[in-house]
Amino acid sequence: MLASGGGAKTEGDRGSSVLTAVTLTWARTHELTLLFPPVEDAYKIRIRIDDEPANLDILDTAGQAEFTAMRDQYMRAGEGFIICYSITDRRSFHEVREFKQLIYRVRRTDDTPVVLVGNKSDLKQLRQVTKEEGLALAREFSCPFFETSAAFRYYIDDVFHALVREIRRKEKEAVLAMEKKSKPKTSVWKRLKSPFRKKKDSVT
Repeated sequence: MLASGGGAKTEGDRGSSVLTAVTLTWARTHELTLLFPPVEDAYKIRIRIDDEPANLDILDTAGQAEFTAMRDQYMRAGEGFIICYSITDRRSFHEVREFKQLIYRVRRTDDTPVVLVGNKSDLKQLRQVTKEEGLALAREFSCPFFETSAAFRYYIDDVFHALVREIRRKEKEAVLAMEKKSKPKTSVWKRLKSPFRKKKDSVT
C-alpha cells in the first residue's frame, strides 16, 4: 500500500488479499471517502493521532495491474509505505526485500518512512514465517514491525499510527537539518580570537 499526503501505501503482489484485508479492516472503522472507484482502492480518512490531526490519502495497490504501469509515479508521491506479507506464505516474505529495493530505486534514499507488516497472525497453525524473521528484517530496514490479524483486528490501528509517526518524525528531522544548515557558522578566526578576548577582558 502506498500513501501520499501523510498517508500510507502498501506493497505486495502475492500478498494482495493480505493488503486489501488490512486496509479495509482499518478503513471501515473510520469515517472515510472512497476515491476513484473502481480503478484502485483509494480512501481519504481524517483522524487524530497523538492529539494531532492527520489527513490520510490511502492507496491500496495490491494486485492491481494498473499499479505496475504507474508504480514509479505512486512511489514518488507517497510519503510513507506499508509493506505487507502473509506469515502463512514464505514466498510473499521473500518478496518484501524486492519491494524495499524498488522504493529505494525510485526515491533514491533509504530514509523513506516504512512499516513492515506480517498479516494473518491468527493462523498460527499455518505459519511459514517466524516472528523472529520479521523482526530481523525490520531491524535491517530500521523500521517498525507488527504482526497483525485483519480477521480479528489485531494491531491494525497500530500499523497506520506507526506510519504517521514515522512520517512526522522524518519531517521534523528534515526541518532541523535545514535549520542547522542555514544557521550562520562562526569563522575560524572568530573562534580563535574569542578566547584571547575573554582573557583580555578578565585582565582589565
